This record gives sequence, C-alpha cells and structure tokens, in this order.
Amino acid sequence: MSRMAGKLSRLRYIGYLGRIAVGCIIGLILASTTIVLASGTTSRIVATIAEVQPKMVKIFGAGGFRGLEHYQSGMLISDQGHILTVWSHVLDTDEITVVLHDGRRYQAKLLGADARLEIAVLKIQEENLPHFKLQEAVEVEPGTRILAFSNLFNVAMGDEPVSVQRGIISVRTHLSARRGGFETLYNGPVYVIDAVTNNPGAAGGAVVTYRGELVGMIGKEVRNTLNNTWLNYAVPIESLRPSVEQIITKGGMVAQQEPESPPRPQRSLELGRLGIVLVPDILPRTPPYVDWVREGSPAQAAGIKPDDLIILLNDRLIHSCQMLQKELEFIEHDAEITLTLLRGLELIEVKLKAPSDSSSSATRKP
Repeated sequence: MSRMAGKLSRLRYIGYLGRIAVGCIIGLILASTTIVLASGTTSRIVATIAEVQPKMVKIFGAGGFRGLEHYQSGMLISDQGHILTVWSHVLDTDEITVVLHDGRRYQAKLLGADARLEIAVLKIQEENLPHFKLQEAVEVEPGTRILAFSNLFNVAMGDEPVSVQRGIISVRTHLSARRGGFETLYNGPVYVIDAVTNNPGAAGGAVVTYRGELVGMIGKEVRNTLNNTWLNYAVPIESLRPSVEQIITKGGMVAQQEPESPPRPQRSLELGRLGIVLVPDILPRTPPYVDWVREGSPAQAAGIKPDDLIILLNDRLIHSCQMLQKELEFIEHDAEITLTLLRGLELIEVKLKAPSDSSSSATRKP
C-alpha cells in the first residue's frame, strides 16, 4: 500500500509539473503574440511618421509679441507648392517664410483665404513636393486612433521634424465656442481630440490616422470660458475642401454667405416635459447641471441623475443653461433627442422623447 501511495504521489507531482509547463508555454505564446501585435502597431506608426513629416511645413511671419506668436503650422496639398494653413495674424505681412522638412526656406505668397472657415492657402515656387491629396481625406468615427503633426511651441525652426502627438477622436460635434471674449468665426463640424493639441503654433497642423490618411486640420486656439480649459479639435478636411479648391483656382478671399438659422417650430421642446430641472441659472454662463429629476418622467426612465452635467444636445456642444434652452427652441416638441452627460469621469449617452399630450394628461394628478 505504501508503494502504491508513493507511485500515486509521484504521478500527481509529474502531472503538476506538466500543468506548469503547459501554462508556461501558453503564457509565452500569448506574450509573444502581444509583442508581435505591439511591434506591428509601432512599426506602422513609425512608417506613417516618416511618410507624413515631408508633407509638413513651418510657417513664420508677423507677430512675436506675447500671445501673438510669429509661427504656425501648415501642410503641403499639391506637388506645385500649395500649402493649407489657418488664416491668422501670422500671415498679415509681406514676408511669409515657409520652411520644409529638410530645412529649405522659401518666401511664400498668400493666394487667398476664407475668413469664415479660418483657412488660407499659400504658394511657394517649387515642384515635385510630397503632399496630401485632399480628395483622399477620410472621415473617421469616435474611438479612431490618430497622430497630430504640428510645430507646437516653435520647437522646429530648420530641418528639425515637427512634433507628433498620439491621441483618439473623442467625438464629432458642432463647434460653438469662444476665443477669449470673442465668438469664433468658424461655425461647423469638428473632431474633438483626446490629446493636448491646442498649443501655440499648432494651428494648421495635420491630423492623420495610423495609416497616414488625412483626417483634418488643427484649428485655432479656442478656450472654454466656463472652466478656462482649451478645446483640442481638428476641422474635417471635407468641410474645407471646396473653399481650398476655389482659392487655388481663382485666388482671393472666398465670400461665404451667412449661415441661415433653422426655422423655429410652432411648438418647441421643453425640458420640463422631459422631467429635467436644471440648477438655478444665476450666472451669465451657468453650467447646465441637472438639479433634480421628476418621478415617472422620461428623464428618470433614461437613468438621468442629479448632478449630471449636460455637455451635448444631439451634435451640439452645450456650455450653459441659457444655451441649452436656446437650442431646444429649434427642436419639435415631440422629437427624440440625444443627451450626452458627464457623470464624474464617465460619459453617458441617453435618448429622450417627451410623452404625448394625452399621456401627460392621463398621468397628471388632479
């Protein structure tokens, strides 16, 4: 019996060692797979950076005072030396200098600009240049990983490469922001980026996918006056392309019509019908926090809670209680809306629709 017990004990020990060996082998396989995948992503990023850097330029012009930098970024958009950048004070001079990735310097000519889109097109006398093709630009979804190229803080003055930042597209929304105490001229779609791209000199930089596909152009610095934070965003290329092509073809300033305000419906949606009560609007720009939620309301059914901060109404950024009320004036009373809420550090998206009048009257207490 003792011999049999010894054999069984040895067999269990061998089996235990076998399980350890198998576990180690599986672990090594998984680890090597992870390394290969990480290595593949890194190799793709390195290749994309090498491909994009020659398409970027550094632009120098007017400025040089505190808050008015004399530099910004740009990207080549033709092999004939056309450059897309932002329309800014830097270009308010007869001496605009463009520096290519290899350090070559050129005097650039301002072909034209579109003030409402805040873009400008420059031209240098050179040919056969590596460049982005605007017609090949792509639209991306939230969650897309991107690379942002720009001459932020003027770290590149000669043949040094521009800076590269990794980030993620957080959301595509409509820009309704303020620059200092002034309204921004641009009124259109933007990609909000989860990376600190809003830096001096970064405007005019390029945002691309990991595969090097052009996505957008880094816009001018825009500050949220509610919390003194800066908005990191890029303007989609498809929003800029028609004006860019017109400037290249005809030159000069592009005249844009004033955007028409959407018609107000006869009856607008009201927060009260959704069961949402905001905090008292006592400041000029009171943040739209939820104060409380009515029992049995669509808001309660959707899971909205007190202290939730409303940051998006459909695709519109919301900065204040007043802005939320004004946006609701353009929405039909029976339309379904999407609210994006900030709860702590979590973003929550809910859909809401006001109850019909018959339902409201049926549930109303006598």
